[in-house]
Amino acid sequence: MPSMTVLSTTSVPDHVRGALTRWMIEPTPGLYVGTLSARVREELWRVVSASVGSGAAVLIHPEANEQGYALQTAGERRRALADFDGLTLVAFRPEEYQEMTDRS
Repeated sequence: MPSMTVLSTTSVPDHVRGALTRWMIEPTPGLYVGTLSARVREELWRVVSASVGSGAAVLIHPEANEQGYALQTAGERRRALADFDGLTLVAFRPEEYQEMTDRS
């Protein structure tokens, strides 16, 4: 059953943006919203996460859990997902971590 899906991207290649706009609308640059089946969502996420390069992406979709949604991320950023007793929280990595990854 199709469900609302939100995908946010930062600095992804143009071909990824093109693939996303075939299935979703882009109300603001880098933010995609659509009603997708699980199969289409998983395939789009596979393409995005494999092509993110130095960019980043976050996928949010409904899930049968306490929060009612699931989060997935691709790419390296200061924010990281953390599981806390079954809840997905967003944790900040130390600034030193970001400085080390920026130099790489």
